[in-house]
Amino acid sequence: MVPRRWSIAARLFALQLLFVVVGVAVGGAWSWASARGDLEADAAEKSTAVAVSIARNPFVLEQVDTADPSRRLEPYALDLMRRTHTDFITIMAPDRTRWTHPDRSEIGKPFRGTVQPALEGRTFTETFAGTLGPSVRAVTPITDADGRVVGLVAAGVTVANISTALVPRLTSVVLLALAVVAVAALFSWLLSRYLGRVTAGRGPEELARVFASYEGVLHSVHEGLVVVDRSGAVVLHNDRAAELLHLPAPGERQESIPLAALDVPDELRTLLASGDRAVDETYATRDRVLVVNQEMAFPRGSTRPLGTVATIRDQTDLLHLSGELAATRTLTDALRSQTHEFANRLHAVVALMELGRVDEAIRFASDEIERHSEIERHSEVERHSEVERHSEVERLGAVAGPGDPARTAPEVLDALLAAKRAQAAERGVDLVADTSGLLDPVPAAPGDVITVLGNLVDNAVDAVAGRRPGADRGRVEVTVSGVAGPGVDGHVRLVVRDDGPGIADVDAVYERGWSTKQAGPEGRGIGLDLVRSTLARIGGAVDVTTGPDGSTFTVDLAAGRVPS
Repeated sequence: MVPRRWSIAARLFALQLLFVVVGVAVGGAWSWASARGDLEADAAEKSTAVAVSIARNPFVLEQVDTADPSRRLEPYALDLMRRTHTDFITIMAPDRTRWTHPDRSEIGKPFRGTVQPALEGRTFTETFAGTLGPSVRAVTPITDADGRVVGLVAAGVTVANISTALVPRLTSVVLLALAVVAVAALFSWLLSRYLGRVTAGRGPEELARVFASYEGVLHSVHEGLVVVDRSGAVVLHNDRAAELLHLPAPGERQESIPLAALDVPDELRTLLASGDRAVDETYATRDRVLVVNQEMAFPRGSTRPLGTVATIRDQTDLLHLSGELAATRTLTDALRSQTHEFANRLHAVVALMELGRVDEAIRFASDEIERHSEIERHSEVERHSEVERHSEVERLGAVAGPGDPARTAPEVLDALLAAKRAQAAERGVDLVADTSGLLDPVPAAPGDVITVLGNLVDNAVDAVAGRRPGADRGRVEVTVSGVAGPGVDGHVRLVVRDDGPGIADVDAVYERGWSTKQAGPEGRGIGLDLVRSTLARIGGAVDVTTGPDGSTFTVDLAAGRVPS
């Protein structure tokens, strides 16, 4: 098992503490050396002043010329030592013979140390190990009136006493150093605790691996990912989110983007700013249908959120496929209804034959066979246009040449409208379709045209179906024609008109979730929003007029804006 490496917080704490301890140790050593140097300089200066004052004292000069200088100079020197707090005062002859010394046994013995500069008439200081140990001493000459050196004076302080004097200073330095170490350790501990909480106790190697993994997942995930902080700004997003929400491509360092600057619907912007939890909520942008999930993000061990994390899925293609599937189901239901109707016709034929009216039965059956063959032919064309679109549409002449945009042949619209007509008839609605004005293919892919026209027809049938018994049958009229004129050549117009009760709120008709019908198991209010988003993508516009006598939806498809 590989031992876990220290976290960033532990490493920072150890390094800071080591730095402080080393710094305090170096500072303490420097302070000790500096204080010792200052004390030695003070001792040398004090010893010089004492020695010079003794050498210039007439009493000392007078005793030097006596037969026994020690008799009176020894008490004088000892008294002066006590009063000046020096460790020794030695008065000696030019030949080093001591006349005074703190240790009386040393009187008469030669002085240990340098005297040559004093014999030359100069005062000097030195550190020398004499009979009392290492000492800082000053040596000065005693001269007579003629300037001759008749004696020498040495005064000094031992190094041991200097070190003793350093103890109070050293104690202060040590206490100050300990205080600095304690304060630094406290701040280092607080900082390391904060870093430990922020990095979750991870070391730099772990953070590097986490960051590499996070980068890989962030840019490879198919869903859009958006992170919004508490201030209401997008602080992180991946490539897919940039594509879906029209955000700048994420770089190595992402700048915060205020939510107000996002080119998204107000409802989606409100959700991202609120921080509320969202599960599979649907929002429509100009060209996409998005499914959004959102959760609050909490740091480990904290109840205060950092912000929100939203995942975004593009459901546009899925809804288009759902629309195509719905069209296919419509055709299937139409065939099923025609099969039921055909069974009823067979019962009628059998009844005529049982009554002996064979000629009428044969004529009736022949008419029905011809009519159902036409419906079957249109239904087969539509089925192939959905399942094997490219081959079948090409056969019908609905696919243009290489490099040209996809187009929808008139036969495809005829098949769709035939199926819708049969389905509307089952619901008691008369569907009248006129495609005679369409001479050229529609400038859009078959799936997009089916999505637009199929949803508009379904909504129109829903609007007039289910009238009260005794009321007139509902009526839906569909017109598909080309548009000619200056600047509009090649356009195609789809008009779907019904005689329903009309629409109360025209402005809200394209909003997702709006519907005049009660929601079913798959929801309501999707069709018209899907029509709008499809037209925005392929190039087109839809207009609605409504009143108490019914509603009319007019769609213009512009040939020049059809994407390839």
